[in-house]
Amino acid sequence: MEVFPLLLVLSVWWSRTWDSANADSIIHIGAIFDESAKKDDEVFRTAVGDLNQNEEILQTEKITFSVTFVDGNNPFQAVQEACELMNQGILALVSSIGCTSAGSLQSLADAMHIPHLFIQRSTAGTPRSGCGLTRSNRNDDYTLSVRPPVYLHDVILRVVTEYAWQKFIIFYDSEYDIRGIQEFLDKVSQQGMDVALQKVENNINKMITTLFDTMRIEELNRYRDTLRRAILVMNPATAKSFITEVVETNLVAFDCHWIIINEEINDVDVQELVRRSIGRLTIIRQTFPVPQNISQRCFRGNHRISSTLCDPKDPFAQNMEISNLYIYDTVLLLANAFHKKLEDRKWHSMASLSCIRKNSKPWQGGRSMLETIKKGGVNGLTGELEFGENGGNPNVHFEILGTNYGEELGRGVRKLGCWNPVTGLNGSLTDKKLENNMRGVVLRVVTVLEEPFVMVSENVLGKPKKYQGFSIDVLDALSNYLGFNYEIYVAPDHKYGSPQEDGTWNGLVGELVFKRADIGISALTITPDRENVVDFTTRYMDYSVGVLLRRAEKTVDMFACLAPFDLSLWACIAGTVLLVGLLVYLLNWLNPPRLQMGSMTSTTLYNSMWFVYGSFVQQGGEVPYTTLATRMMMGAWWLFALIVISSYTANLAAFLTITRIESSIQSLQDLSKQTEIPYGTVLDSAVYEHVRMKGLNPFERDSMYSQMWRMINRSNGSENNVLESQAGIQKVKYGNYAFVWDAAVLEYVAINDPDCSFYTIGNTVADRGYGIALQHGSPYRDVFSQRILELQQNGDMDILKHKWWPKNGQCDLYSSVDTKQKGGALDIKSFAGVFCILAAGIVLSCFIAMLETWWNKRKGSRVPSKEASSLQNETTIPERRNAWPLRPCLKLGSNTWRSQASSHGLHQSSQMGGPLDDP
Repeated sequence: MEVFPLLLVLSVWWSRTWDSANADSIIHIGAIFDESAKKDDEVFRTAVGDLNQNEEILQTEKITFSVTFVDGNNPFQAVQEACELMNQGILALVSSIGCTSAGSLQSLADAMHIPHLFIQRSTAGTPRSGCGLTRSNRNDDYTLSVRPPVYLHDVILRVVTEYAWQKFIIFYDSEYDIRGIQEFLDKVSQQGMDVALQKVENNINKMITTLFDTMRIEELNRYRDTLRRAILVMNPATAKSFITEVVETNLVAFDCHWIIINEEINDVDVQELVRRSIGRLTIIRQTFPVPQNISQRCFRGNHRISSTLCDPKDPFAQNMEISNLYIYDTVLLLANAFHKKLEDRKWHSMASLSCIRKNSKPWQGGRSMLETIKKGGVNGLTGELEFGENGGNPNVHFEILGTNYGEELGRGVRKLGCWNPVTGLNGSLTDKKLENNMRGVVLRVVTVLEEPFVMVSENVLGKPKKYQGFSIDVLDALSNYLGFNYEIYVAPDHKYGSPQEDGTWNGLVGELVFKRADIGISALTITPDRENVVDFTTRYMDYSVGVLLRRAEKTVDMFACLAPFDLSLWACIAGTVLLVGLLVYLLNWLNPPRLQMGSMTSTTLYNSMWFVYGSFVQQGGEVPYTTLATRMMMGAWWLFALIVISSYTANLAAFLTITRIESSIQSLQDLSKQTEIPYGTVLDSAVYEHVRMKGLNPFERDSMYSQMWRMINRSNGSENNVLESQAGIQKVKYGNYAFVWDAAVLEYVAINDPDCSFYTIGNTVADRGYGIALQHGSPYRDVFSQRILELQQNGDMDILKHKWWPKNGQCDLYSSVDTKQKGGALDIKSFAGVFCILAAGIVLSCFIAMLETWWNKRKGSRVPSKEASSLQNETTIPERRNAWPLRPCLKLGSNTWRSQASSHGLHQSSQMGGPLDDP
């Protein structure tokens, strides 16, 4: 026999026999149901029938009831029907309606002191929103909320946090009150999550068709990207239809992950949702404890539940709503409360109350009956049903089910965890993305040659080209870990890609847009325009704008030894030498010194100059000057010479070891402020667009970009820009030009230049990054991003960077002079001037020697031969006098002179041509 006809017969029977039963029963309860909740009425009548057959609870007493149906959105009707029930004399009021009428019934129950057990009901299985019933701490609150509070926002927040979602969309049906997740939206906003909301219309097919008709390709791709992570807050029927439509229209791929949350999802709904979806699916629903012993499933203590409600295989039980379960447990709770009142013999008879009369008094036994109900508790179909101090049921449990990623339909579902408001989440939720096994997958890779990211390593005729570089190393690391293979080719136009006038894209990005390649890799920066048409992994290297300039050529100064002193100082020193030499001569001429015996120095001007110069260069020499004035002058001169020579020595060491050549361009700001060196970049590149957008932005605070844009945009960009990066590098090397490009590329060029002719400047703030581009909606994006993060975390990415950008390269990146990073040894250039001075001195001395020789020979040829003997005698004495250790005193007599001369061996002079006479 079918269950539904049986329940209908029982319902009619109860309606016909209620009047006779009511006359004999002292237990009468009223019920108000939403007019759409026919099943609530059936379960309510079944519960009353089960309890009336249980003599252990109510003994000989029977429960009678009155049921009425109302429009859930009409509070006036609900209050009117409740007054009719109270006029019949009821001990308690049970309601299963929506929030619109619940507040009115609460006010009425508080006024009439009638215990009101409220079971919140949602329309057509849509998730509940909080009713916001006003609770007071006073004793006049007679409404008890049988269903637990709405914890959906708490569960969603915890699950989303465990999955580490940062961007997702929430779909909700037309029956759902979006205010129910307002608290959730506030919390995720505080955590910086990007959340979008969209209402799902009743005609889902029309809604999807409208999306395709109104959205452009870029907008539709962004929408597909948004659908990768979604939360569905809707009834199960709408969720099934919505999933079917988006899968059939190819709006989602098998890398998507959706969360469906609803308390009213049964096992049949779970299997159907999993069967229709692709990707990963997480289902959150309310669950209730089930006895492990099958034979005890229909028994709760001393009460036996009808098998149509407790048997999971029964069709009626499989299609029961949560409100139906709470209806049954509410009747069971009231029956136990009535049983306790009967045992305590504190029964208050039913009162016929009138809501219309102004002087109507509330039920005197209402407070006692309410306290008995609140203190009681039962174990029913929903588990433990009890009330807290605030009149609410705190017992609720959520079950979290899920599938793995995949594109096959009908995947298995397993339990991932559970949640309750006391202990929180019990279980581990991780979004593992795709499995790490891509073996057998062959990806077609498009690239653009750019040192050191992608370069040709081997080009053998008849064989595929082999590539190397930093980006290739990253791709190989992903390939080795995930197990895929790849085929690589260069973009036909050798460009990264930019939008054209007709809306299409060229270059590497265009290859991905037209599905000719699976992924694109090179020195490709992540920009908003590119993200509109393709997907990007997380950045694997930071990006910043840099400038490549040619080093200033180091001029050879042969007279670097003279650099410590200025020319004027050298002139002063030379003048001082001459002046002091002249003063020494004059002092000795005015006051001739008494020379000691054996002195060989004469007080001529030549000797004075020579002596002053010798003491200045610290060569020493004999001091023939014995006068006090001369000694004081020489002491001052020696002190002056000591200070000058010491200062010269110190400055010479500094000048020979430190090169002080400063460049006027040390930053982007310096580059933008000057106009002597023209600069530019690659036309229509990401750098070009970056400078253009910054320069034309009226709200940009820094005027640097506007100045740079004026230089770069000369002659509509054709004057200072190039078509390829290599052209810009060559233009810097052989001309007066500065190249604005990716800092990483320019640093590699500067490090590996054989002549070390470049240096770089740049912005240290990395506002973007290099990423791997994929087709929009590609299932490989997340798994690639996860592996890149792992490479960065374990330090492998830094090892790859140091391979191409070594810390100790042969060239200095930031020095504006032509120097190599070697030791501090001095070269011949530093001492060329010293050798030149020595050579000049040697040449000059040789020339003077030749001149003197010629002069002496010429002078000797003019003397007559007959006078040679007399001249020899005359010159013998002065020559010998110069050989004496002491000059003869002019005042001495001839005898005295001869005696002195004799003592020095001058007695032999007679043999040299005649007598020795006084001078």
